[in-house]
Amino acid sequence: MKTIAQNSTFKIGGDLEVKRLGFGALKTTGNGGYGHPDDKGEVINLLKKTKGLGINFIDTADSYGPYISEELIAEALHPYNLQTVVATKVGYERPNGSWVINNNPKRMRQALEGSLKRLKVEQIDLYQLHRVDTAIPLSEQIEFLAEAQKEGLIKHIGLSEVSLQQLQEAMTYAPIASVQNQYSYGNRKWEDVLEFTAEHSIAFLPWYPLDSGNIYGKQKLETIAKKYGFTSHQIALAWLLHHSHNIVVIPGTSNPKHLEENVVAGSIPLTQEDLDFLN
Repeated sequence: MKTIAQNSTFKIGGDLEVKRLGFGALKTTGNGGYGHPDDKGEVINLLKKTKGLGINFIDTADSYGPYISEELIAEALHPYNLQTVVATKVGYERPNGSWVINNNPKRMRQALEGSLKRLKVEQIDLYQLHRVDTAIPLSEQIEFLAEAQKEGLIKHIGLSEVSLQQLQEAMTYAPIASVQNQYSYGNRKWEDVLEFTAEHSIAFLPWYPLDSGNIYGKQKLETIAKKYGFTSHQIALAWLLHHSHNIVVIPGTSNPKHLEENVVAGSIPLTQEDLDFLN
């Protein structure tokens, strides 16, 4: 049975070419994305290892820590390779570890300036709206990002956890380069958003691509994993990469061994028979 060919890279915004297996940086901070990591040195080494493994897309947020993840990424990887794309997000404040949405444009301006400083860049490659603030018109939130883009402070605009209607509305105010919604082998709630982004060459970045380790349909994944000698988690990631050409997977981990396994998943070939069985 012939294996299914898949592109190993995707061009975010049409010009930022990244490998489709990236790294999500939530776990570079303390538990629940709050506070400092238990061992800063281990996190620095892990981030440096992403570079050694050829990962060139790092996804973070100013709310991870808060601020700590961005600082550690810069400490470990700056000056960045020309091929390295660092994406961050704006939208959440973290009072006492909680997640509070605040997309007041004045607050967003302060957040953007802070991310630029912490990441040690003059322009952020991909700046994502972490969540839509329902207390503020979506137009105001996107128009702020569009203005910052005109100023040259951000290259591309992304969204996170948006409905198809919200995405389509946002696209009337500014070009959207990526969408980051919760999606995995076992959670396909946003299939309509994925299909739309694929049709419009918009990158789709699944968060929780492994359902935090709880793999739905695990028996089928284990069957394919045993067939090829991989883990069910690796097959779940490989399935995502085969499922749609515009998916860029960003699994997060604090374990170097798991990081290596994730990278291997980026090149696992699956046959049409495998995909039919999994689907």
